[in-house]
Amino acid sequence: MILQRSNVPNLDQISTELSRLIGTANTTEFRQFFVYYQQCQAASNEFGTKLDNLDTEFQLRTNHNPIHHMETRMKEPRSLFNKMAKKELPRSVASMKNHIFDIAGIRVITNYLDDIQTVETALTNQTDVKLLKRKDYINHPKPSGYRSLHLVLSVPVFQIDGPVETPVEIQLRTVGMDMWASLEHKLRYKTNVDQDKVAQYGDQLRGYSSELNQIETNLQMIFKDLQDD
Repeated sequence: MILQRSNVPNLDQISTELSRLIGTANTTEFRQFFVYYQQCQAASNEFGTKLDNLDTEFQLRTNHNPIHHMETRMKEPRSLFNKMAKKELPRSVASMKNHIFDIAGIRVITNYLDDIQTVETALTNQTDVKLLKRKDYINHPKPSGYRSLHLVLSVPVFQIDGPVETPVEIQLRTVGMDMWASLEHKLRYKTNVDQDKVAQYGDQLRGYSSELNQIETNLQMIFKDLQDD
């Protein structure tokens, strides 16, 4: 089951936002951005179909479906250009193609820890999928305690002049990790939170991340034992 996020910008929103960010003088660059943005969205649709098919197959062929739910999102232009500025990249489509790989993203929420590897293997074993990057924040969490598996995968998008390999970021995490990450994101990025609270709760969340990981490991063991009976 894929849930479409409400913050996916439409073409009018993109056009208005881009006009403010890069102006309308360079119409060629403007058009190229639209083409590439649509290309990334098409790649996201391809992976969405793949994941939907896997979701259905898991339900029909196994006694356990590792996928709890999925969410898709397209990075908004302002967020995209802010990221490029932070990386000190030129504000161009060529720079996006070479350095920004999460314009399109899909988050896959699993039931258990082992389900993450199951879904990763099912995706990366497909012959038209290429693994470009892999960051394991589950076994090597961020200093904040954040845990998730980040994959950058590419798939051919068929355009008028032929197929073009296009990247999509796939994040895989458990229900527990997703709950933790949502709360941590609210703490870090909600601008009116007192900084003393940010520090206090940030320390607590860091400890809870380790505790949650141990709980999920124990739950996985119980589930596996029940499956073996």
